[in-house]
Amino acid sequence: MKLKYIFLAFLTLFMASCNEEWLELSNPNLQTTETFWQSEADVKAGVSATYMGLLYDGTWLRFVPFALSLKGDDIQSFSPWRVLSLTGKFNLDEDPIMAQWPWTAFYGVINRANQVLENIDNVEFANQATYDQYKGEALFLRGLSNYYLVSFFRNIPLVMNTYQSEEDLYPEQVSPEVAWAAVIDDFKAAADLLPTTYPETDLGRATKGAALAFVGKSYLMNHDYENASNYLKQVIDLGVYNLVPNYADNFTTSNENNSESIFEIQLDRNVGGTVLGWVSQPAADWSKTSAHAITFAPTGYGFGDAAATRWIFDEYMAEKTVDGEVDPRATISMSYDTTACTMYGTPFREAFDASRWDDVYIRKYTNAFSTEVANEFDWRSDINERVMRYAEVLMMYAECQYELGNAGVAGQYIQMVRDRSDLADISADIASMGREEFYNQLSHDKVLEFAFEGIRFEDIVRWGWLYNADRLQELKDHDSEFSGFIEGREYFPIPPAERDKNPNYTQNPGWGI
Repeated sequence: MKLKYIFLAFLTLFMASCNEEWLELSNPNLQTTETFWQSEADVKAGVSATYMGLLYDGTWLRFVPFALSLKGDDIQSFSPWRVLSLTGKFNLDEDPIMAQWPWTAFYGVINRANQVLENIDNVEFANQATYDQYKGEALFLRGLSNYYLVSFFRNIPLVMNTYQSEEDLYPEQVSPEVAWAAVIDDFKAAADLLPTTYPETDLGRATKGAALAFVGKSYLMNHDYENASNYLKQVIDLGVYNLVPNYADNFTTSNENNSESIFEIQLDRNVGGTVLGWVSQPAADWSKTSAHAITFAPTGYGFGDAAATRWIFDEYMAEKTVDGEVDPRATISMSYDTTACTMYGTPFREAFDASRWDDVYIRKYTNAFSTEVANEFDWRSDINERVMRYAEVLMMYAECQYELGNAGVAGQYIQMVRDRSDLADISADIASMGREEFYNQLSHDKVLEFAFEGIRFEDIVRWGWLYNADRLQELKDHDSEFSGFIEGREYFPIPPAERDKNPNYTQNPGWGI
């Protein structure tokens, strides 16, 4: 024992006497900012890593589809997982995880994009087009992340650079106007740099059309109809987008990255490994798939954490084609008791016992259309998430045109979307509608086109329906979860863990956590 202590004492003295250079030897296998950004390949890898941030737990791997959709009146959740069921009830005071994960993940994407933007000029490129593309992609992804952060939280810090000093550890929130201006600037700059199309091997990367569409949508969210109209029209005038004939091609693995897709998150069962990657550190063996399908698929085939409201079902049933048939989008968006709905190859009435024949389930973004997939219980759906569709551009442009006094043009663009479903031509009727009647019609047409896609609540907020007593009552009639709404809770709370770390943050109005 005595010899042991003598040895330890000698070792301590030896280490203390070593010169400082010996103690600061660097690990040659560890990449640093100084050693990594050396080539075009390094920048490409940095951009790829930024895209990968869109597939983490807090983004489209799991949380973002729920954060976007669960507060709409087209969807309800009775999930035993309170993270989901409390979101639609506007009650994150009891469990703020729904706010924490998107906050963490989107700021992670921003950090990666900032690294690309800060280092790309230190790398020599063989041609200007490649430089422009990579810089444009980083700007787009930062803009996209801030778009969702300001949409979810309203009062956010703008993190436009990587860590430079102690002050960067404690950023301050900016006004929503400042945040939206930064979002728009990033999307505009991206649009100037990005190509209109890519070769087959690069499908899924951000394009000029994607950046222009999000500029337009950002202006629309702020009621700047003239600027929104101008940028949305630029998307239309590119001439590369069309509505696909088969509406279902927007929500299955068939015909992904089609002519209607402006930007979508790329998922693939055959890329990466099979590890789901919940809550853990990123690793190469993570599956590039999502939990969207298993969460929304009905019990027996998934977790049944969300279902269609009776109101949205009735809304579909009220719209008939010119031949008197039910709107064909109904059986693509929902599973219910009709011969047109099979559940993973099984007729609806055989899939469920009689006690469930009156239920209405979500079909969109599940594999219920497939006869090759038995259920969702491997948690690995690879249906691409369509973040921006051309149909949305047409509908947003119609809204802008109405607000600019061009109701006839608005009717034409709404009818373009209706025509795909073989619905009656009401463009002339729209041209003569007053404001309330127009927005009732726009609401109807948009919810039938975009049910369960996370667009409905954005519309409700933008139209001011939460702040109008009559409209709010309508929402409560559609979905009883709106009874929990308190003004201010249209936005998520600033996560308590973030406020604990940063004394500069103040909580959003309406929240007590």
